[in-house]
Amino acid sequence: MGAIVGLIITFIVAIPVAIATFIYEPNPIFYSQIRCGLNGKTFRMWKFRSMIVDADKLKHLVQNQAKGHIFKSVDDPRITPVGKFLRRTSLDELPQFWNVLLGDMSLVGTRPPTPDEVSHYDLHHWDRLRVKPGITGEWQANGRSTITDFETIVKMDIDYQRKWSVIYDLVLIIKTIWVVFRKTGAY
Repeated sequence: MGAIVGLIITFIVAIPVAIATFIYEPNPIFYSQIRCGLNGKTFRMWKFRSMIVDADKLKHLVQNQAKGHIFKSVDDPRITPVGKFLRRTSLDELPQFWNVLLGDMSLVGTRPPTPDEVSHYDLHHWDRLRVKPGITGEWQANGRSTITDFETIVKMDIDYQRKWSVIYDLVLIIKTIWVVFRKTGAY
């Protein structure tokens, strides 16, 4: 049900996103990437494109400001002007409702890592992949991009699994909506 409501919102948002994207850089509005989900199973995750085309090929030119097996850069030059707005408002995440509908993701869970990140995992990091990945989760609701240490993210993901309940998922969804509207911790 959440995926269907989310896809309706995504469709409505896609129209102005497509227009803005076309004005800036007439290329695809969607971006997909292979990610690792439940138990490390790979799937194709969808987002609104927030970076220039072929940004993945230029990743080596951008300094990683995170610690561990994640990649974050505050002023990533690959992000388009439209992309900066999409990321600040988290609108770039809306197409992931399609992944929820397909069953690859859940509304709440851990963030799905890329295969190159997973290839460097230590044994205890795999624990975070014991649940379906989610559009939001513990660290998105409680810090977002301000959390730059991978071990902190792993700890938060494991804590989420321990605390899991339908009520707790609803709390995290509400917290996520609150931090998104306040534009807290996003870049």
